[in-house]
Amino acid sequence: MTQTALITGVTGQDGSYLAELLLEKGYRVVGMTRRSSTDSNERIEHLRDRLELIQGDLLDQASLGTAIQTVRPTEVYNLGAQSFVPTSWNQPVLTGEFTGLGVTRILEAIRQTDPTIRFYQASSSEMFGKVREVPQTELTPFHPRSPYGVAKAYGHFLTVNYRESFGMYAVSGILFNHESPRRGLEFVTRKVTDGAARIKLGMAKELRMGNLEAQRDWGFAGDYVRAMWAMLQQPEPSDYVVATGVAHSVREVCEIAFGRLGLDYQKHVVVDPDLYRPAEVDHLLGDASRARAALGWSPSVDFRGLIEMMVDSDFQRLQAHMNGGTTVDIPSPTVP
Repeated sequence: MTQTALITGVTGQDGSYLAELLLEKGYRVVGMTRRSSTDSNERIEHLRDRLELIQGDLLDQASLGTAIQTVRPTEVYNLGAQSFVPTSWNQPVLTGEFTGLGVTRILEAIRQTDPTIRFYQASSSEMFGKVREVPQTELTPFHPRSPYGVAKAYGHFLTVNYRESFGMYAVSGILFNHESPRRGLEFVTRKVTDGAARIKLGMAKELRMGNLEAQRDWGFAGDYVRAMWAMLQQPEPSDYVVATGVAHSVREVCEIAFGRLGLDYQKHVVVDPDLYRPAEVDHLLGDASRARAALGWSPSVDFRGLIEMMVDSDFQRLQAHMNGGTTVDIPSPTVP
């Protein structure tokens, strides 16, 4: 029998990589999108002839129930959220509705329609926040430091609750930061790689950044969606940390991205205290031992390879725009 997956947030970074993976595995893949007057489907444009789309909204219980009844999925991946941490301070109520209560709505739609559906919830390392231990495991207590982290913790515990209360196959992947050329421009790694490319091409002179010493455990999104799928294939439902186990600073991101283009980041990056978070998350570092052992998962792209992949992509994209669609080779990192 063909497996059917319903993906919320299909137009995002993770949704597009997950859709690719599941299509390769022979799934029927249905993506849920919100009604919008603008087209935000560029990340899945190359999949449109193989992908079904259905309208639905994590703020609207009825639309979720209709989507589940119409699609009749065997697996649901909830990747939809208000996922940008700084925005969560400006829009804390909306973040709670999407990122927290949205999980309740979709779990309830599944429970009422077909509780045998397997459910994946996108949890986040931001739930650890002011970390109690380094590295963080599945048993590390949460101390979120943003409305986004708080909302993610709510969704995480609700997923546990539906699993324990109703016997549903509902799991959370506690994913640490994962990036790619499809990452939104507002996220720090993509802000750096896009900024470095703009400076190299003469489109900008400086890049204003916040805390360069903040550290994160960064991996490649294409690797992390493999772990999502593997979690729903296990005999028993369980939550897993997914991470590389190596932390790097924002300063290192800058050094690699600018260095890839033959630039010295110190000549172009300007630290702006106004860009600091109200409450910083200092040292997120994941221990993915359980995922490696139980799921057979491991990352295939290292940190340097990830940042260089992203800066190469941004350089080529911006260069093509400048040249009316024509690209030339990226200069050697030794070019001054």
